[in-house]
Amino acid sequence: MYQDKVLVCKDCGKEFTWTAGEQEFYAEKGFQNAPVRCKACRTARKQNHRNNGGFRQRRASSMEL
Repeated sequence: MYQDKVLVCKDCGKEFTWTAGEQEFYAEKGFQNAPVRCKACRTARKQNHRNNGGFRQRRASSMEL
């Protein structure tokens, strides 16, 4: 049913493969959009957010300004 797809990362511009198994997992979880970042960029983004307090803390502090 699913076939591997080659996508382009929106951060680094490199191609990555979204495997049939990953697509099936996304469908099972109800996700409707394909990933927009490669695994390396997703990992880097998550690490950056952890180091900077994440989305919620940054949003709250920017609202105080």
